[in-house]
Amino acid sequence: MNVGDVLKYGHEMVIQAVDGLADPDWLTTGVCGVWTVKDVIAHLGAAELLVADVLGTFVGSGPTPYLDAFKQKDPQRNDKEVAQRRDWSVARTLGEYTDAARRVLEIGARIPAETVRRPGTMPWYGEEYALDDFLVYTSYGHKAEHCAQIAVHRDRLKARGSASR
Repeated sequence: MNVGDVLKYGHEMVIQAVDGLADPDWLTTGVCGVWTVKDVIAHLGAAELLVADVLGTFVGSGPTPYLDAFKQKDPQRNDKEVAQRRDWSVARTLGEYTDAARRVLEIGARIPAETVRRPGTMPWYGEEYALDDFLVYTSYGHKAEHCAQIAVHRDRLKARGSASR
């Protein structure tokens, strides 16, 4: 697995999912439960910060507040992360996501391929899993799921005659 490609293509998928979305359409609920597109991007931004923390443990990059919170297994964590960003602008929300994605790409490039493939490097995730498993499921797969929801949302808006096409 080429970790750089997985991270790059996952990020590009998110950017393509929101490209050209009209400002009001970012704030329409129902994309994922009661979440708006902005909420989904806020959620993905927080998730990207988690991925940066995880990757950082492989290169010694310091504190890992998002990984620490993830390990607490709080079922409300996602909603809390979105709520913390609720009053942010769309630009700030997308900016956080984009900055975190850039950081993830930079850190990911520093991790040797053999380390990415080695099971047991993240005992908290499961001894049988490797970093590549985590990235495919928790990063790329997670983005694919939410991008599909955004695509459905855009289709609904288009059917109703919204400006976003």
